[in-house]
Amino acid sequence: MGETLLEVKGLKKYFDTPRGRLHAVDDVSFKLERGKTLGIVGESGCGKSTTGRTILRLLEPTAGEIWFDGKDITRLDKREMRRNRKDMQLIFQDPFSSLDPRMTVSQAIEEPLKLYKLYKDSDARFRRVLELMNTVGLAERLINTYPHELDGGRRQRIGIARALAMEPQFIVCDEPVSALDVSIQAQILNLMKEIQKQHGLTYIFITHDLSVVNHFSDDIAVMYLGQMIEKAPAQQLFENPLHPYTQALLSAIPVPRLHNRRERQLIKGEITSPINPQPICRFAARCPYVKEGICAKKEPTLIEVEPGHFVACFKVTDGDFKS
Repeated sequence: MGETLLEVKGLKKYFDTPRGRLHAVDDVSFKLERGKTLGIVGESGCGKSTTGRTILRLLEPTAGEIWFDGKDITRLDKREMRRNRKDMQLIFQDPFSSLDPRMTVSQAIEEPLKLYKLYKDSDARFRRVLELMNTVGLAERLINTYPHELDGGRRQRIGIARALAMEPQFIVCDEPVSALDVSIQAQILNLMKEIQKQHGLTYIFITHDLSVVNHFSDDIAVMYLGQMIEKAPAQQLFENPLHPYTQALLSAIPVPRLHNRRERQLIKGEITSPINPQPICRFAARCPYVKEGICAKKEPTLIEVEPGHFVACFKVTDGDFKS
């Protein structure tokens, strides 16, 4: 086991709506080792992005603890949090809307350096901007161009350069390649992997693309309606998925074979409302293995069933389920 950089304990993020409280993130707990990548997957609306933004305290948690580098950052005031923010950065999903259209490449990358007053003069900042552009593979000739003059891949490289400007330890990557062409996706993922090796970075990689997360992540966590329902090393999760929802997700990955095609596991039924949810299994309404006497009476908790493999499912963890 390596050194733990991030530990999340019972993290909750609720939003008040006219119909009640929406449980966007509900009792999520995990540990992330320094220098590793945790992939978070799940369908739209499951709470992936909200989890990442709450960990960074861009959204204030409703409850829970976020321990970063030995410090509970949920207890920090705004001034203390601002000092710690340079160690925690975010790469956004849409590289175009995340950039100021009135700023050139150099101005966009230089902005965080100015805000934190890390360099004494403009010449030192300019040299740092050139260094960052070189790191992310942006040609120096692009230094005075604007975002609308660039393609999606180059825009996302600007976003990566901005995230690296503060020399962070930890980066939340919120679907950083989903808005890019497939050929560009591979370039950006390879770049991010190389930067991780060079700088010893720790990533949370949020995505809905299971084939991408398998190659990019050390561990994978699956979320469903605000809860983490399975977490395991990437290879182990793909070879031995235990939760019925994870099995259905993996069966949906396209396989380029004419013969021996994987059998699809279709999920039927209505999605349970995340507003004022009952303390029962949230997947029960769609689960092919549901047992009313158990699944509709209590909420499953995340339990380690194999070394490093956690699952929240009575079918796997409750001996009474099969009786």
